[in-house]
Amino acid sequence: MNVLQGINPVTRIVALIAFTTPLLLSVDWVSATVALVLILIFSPLCGLRWSQLIRRSIPILMVTPVAGASMALYGRSEGREYFSFAFAHVTDNSLALALAIMLRILAVALPVIVLTRGIDPTEMGDGLAQVAKFPERFVIGSVAGVRLMTLFQRDWAALARARRARGVADEGRIRSALGMAFSLLVLAIRRGTKLATAMEARGFGGDRPRTWARPSTVTWRDGVVVLVAIACGVLAIAIAVWAGEFRFLGA
Repeated sequence: MNVLQGINPVTRIVALIAFTTPLLLSVDWVSATVALVLILIFSPLCGLRWSQLIRRSIPILMVTPVAGASMALYGRSEGREYFSFAFAHVTDNSLALALAIMLRILAVALPVIVLTRGIDPTEMGDGLAQVAKFPERFVIGSVAGVRLMTLFQRDWAALARARRARGVADEGRIRSALGMAFSLLVLAIRRGTKLATAMEARGFGGDRPRTWARPSTVTWRDGVVVLVAIACGVLAIAIAVWAGEFRFLGA
């Protein structure tokens, strides 16, 4: 089951903004926890099983404790002090802020995984140009660039094979990675220049009104998705206010 099937990509982005923006108003653990519960409820309905969500969230789960640790050490000092060294103070308030920050990172990042999953770059470009009325040249260039990014993994593997064939692959892992990254940058710039020239030659840079092969429209289902996203964001903040844990920007 996937309730997002057939939903305009622009609607998904609007829903993402509508859900996460209220969560940025308060740094508390209650609203973030409510948001996480709502994400876990809606994730299977959006076609993403919990196991898939956890697997795709591994990079975020690895970074989140770092943010929590920095807040625990350097957050505003209030209440009982547990540890102190130079500018670092671990107190009741800093620990509460650390927990709230970690939960909030997950509450803001996980919806990105759920709502942007399966978005086709071409459909996204059609939606941005026809529904959101973004500049056509910007949209077409962005879609072409995203399409080229899918080639990076293949280019990286080809560069690794070429370096091994030339006998320069044993220079050290860090040095080899830096060399390959620079080579990939040069290759991307050259390919982008050729693509820009080819698109200009085919009339993509013209000022005439453009037609679209794939019409992008919104329906009542798109409106329902946005309204549900707004309701979820407001519900999380409302419960935090009701529980007395609402802290505007951590104040």
